[in-house]
Amino acid sequence: MDFIVLDHISRWYGAQQALKDVTLSLGSGRIGLLGPNGAGKSTLLKILLGLLPPSSGTGSVLGHALGQDGAALRRTIGYMSEADALVPGMRGADYVALAGELCGMPRKQALRRGHEVLTYLDLEDARYRRLEEYSTGMKQRLKLAQALVHDPPVLMLDEPTSGMDPAGREAMLSLLVSLGRDHGKSFLLSTHLLGDVERVCEQVVILHQGQVLCVGAVDQLCRRRHDRYRLQVQGPHTAFVEDLRLEGVNVLHDNGRGELRVAVPAGWHARTFFVLAHHHGVLVRGLVPDDEDLEELFHRVIDENRK
Repeated sequence: MDFIVLDHISRWYGAQQALKDVTLSLGSGRIGLLGPNGAGKSTLLKILLGLLPPSSGTGSVLGHALGQDGAALRRTIGYMSEADALVPGMRGADYVALAGELCGMPRKQALRRGHEVLTYLDLEDARYRRLEEYSTGMKQRLKLAQALVHDPPVLMLDEPTSGMDPAGREAMLSLLVSLGRDHGKSFLLSTHLLGDVERVCEQVVILHQGQVLCVGAVDQLCRRRHDRYRLQVQGPHTAFVEDLRLEGVNVLHDNGRGELRVAVPAGWHARTFFVLAHHHGVLVRGLVPDDEDLEELFHRVIDENRK
């Protein structure tokens, strides 16, 4: 069964069109929904959750038709919203248990499961603390806890690292990788941060101005480059680098410790690196093509869409 199937979905807010003829077919896995603020990501998530009807088009999520039996659909999905949506005065353990009860779990089971999830997310010591006393990073993990409490097979995550410091962001991304890889969770991660998608996701959907520009596996969408290389060299390499420049090579980056990124001219043969290195007494320890990364892919497809 496909995770998400959408057929010409559009959504209007008055005269403003938020989604334009979105057609998708996505299987299970770790999927990034990537786009700048205002691209339509949150609107798409709300439609997938059955919280918002499309203006036109049809689709299904986990076999549930959009607009039909939204409550049953939401019991099979864990949703982590971008907004805090926290209840002032409530304690962490009670908040997560409430989320479980709203998904149909008995009170005792929801409490027990809530404690387990908070422990897993390193919030055990804060479980009886009032929510307004939580830091930004703790609130983000708490929102993930309420999405996980009923053990759904699928998660929908809206800007899960929003407002977090670098250490907290890395911890959150590591958790998401573990949930997908070690616990078999599929998820749709909506974000404007390319690094989050590159760190966590296997597939990507790029959304811009309400339109899907491309979709597929990250490693298949990124172009293979035959004009750029990454080199690791050992030994004093200043003269080697100067010789590369004389041969028409553009040195894009040199960290001074033997790691180089270079762009080569047309007709360049990779063996020339080894010939020049030998001439200067330098050892080439690594040589790989410098393929397009996700950031370059993102900007390329947006630029192509403008043409």
